[in-house]
Amino acid sequence: MASTPLPTYAQLEPVGQCNLRCQMCAIQFRQDGPPFGALAFMSLERFVQALDALPGLRELHLQGLGEPMMHPRFFEMVALAAARGIRVSTNTNATLLNQRRAEGCVTSGLDCVHVSLDGATAATYERIRVRAHFDRVTANVERLLAARERLGSATPRLRMVMVLMRQNLDELPALVRLAHRWQVEGLFVQHLCHDFGESSLPARYRPMRAFVDEQTLLHEDEARVEAAFSEARALAAALGVDLRLPRARPRPHAPGVSGRQRCDWPWRGAYLSYDGSAMPCCMVSTPDRINFGSIADRDFASIWNSAEYEAFRERLDSDDPPEVCRSCAVYAGMF
Repeated sequence: MASTPLPTYAQLEPVGQCNLRCQMCAIQFRQDGPPFGALAFMSLERFVQALDALPGLRELHLQGLGEPMMHPRFFEMVALAAARGIRVSTNTNATLLNQRRAEGCVTSGLDCVHVSLDGATAATYERIRVRAHFDRVTANVERLLAARERLGSATPRLRMVMVLMRQNLDELPALVRLAHRWQVEGLFVQHLCHDFGESSLPARYRPMRAFVDEQTLLHEDEARVEAAFSEARALAAALGVDLRLPRARPRPHAPGVSGRQRCDWPWRGAYLSYDGSAMPCCMVSTPDRINFGSIADRDFASIWNSAEYEAFRERLDSDDPPEVCRSCAVYAGMF
């Protein structure tokens, strides 16, 4: 069997714990870190091991279910990767973006920061992001912009990410205005990434499945969705904002269209959790749903070309994809 070339893109999860302080999610399902165990931080040694295992790496995205800037050595990780010529990006909810971290974003070599902002008003944002403060987050982003200007740097580039739901749909145009105010490179609007619909879903994930079912745009009036999209498109065009909107409904695929044409993640990108577990993509979120082994136990190349990983790719490329993929917004063409 021919081996699959090692990826040039990887996503690493610096912080794996999912609790109110780092994720601010009202639904708790991941049992990493306190109060369940030790801090779920990727060690610097594991991080370097991952970099060494991917000698052709060109792009690295530091993101998982936890807030990356909680990691005490986050900027050291960025600098180590950047020194190897790797273009490093991250996602942040910006709640911890104080003056020191804002300057660290500039001086560490970070290429791009994706700010997650799921509302344009305090009422909506703070309902979605438990214990967060909208005014503090917007002030923190402006602190980053000021640090970049003060230090005379063009990086990190700034992009905005919005997860679109029924409860924040009407604030989409206002997010376009905010993106213009901050002069971000683009506003990436996405659907909820997964419906958690697989039959093997662990019981503790069921509240997440119920939340997605309640908030997905699939159950929203199409006229309301199109009205918000049309207003946002027109406003983005007028203000010069690069706006990316998802499809409102699954994309129909002609018979015989391969799964690889729907999603090529398992062929081109690696995703490693904080403990080194290898997953097919970030959409599955956690290794207890699916993983192919850990770099803590074996070298990455043997995992990447293992029989299990190759069987997953083969099935994804067929008319009978893995169940976890059938529930994914990327596979459905509406991410």
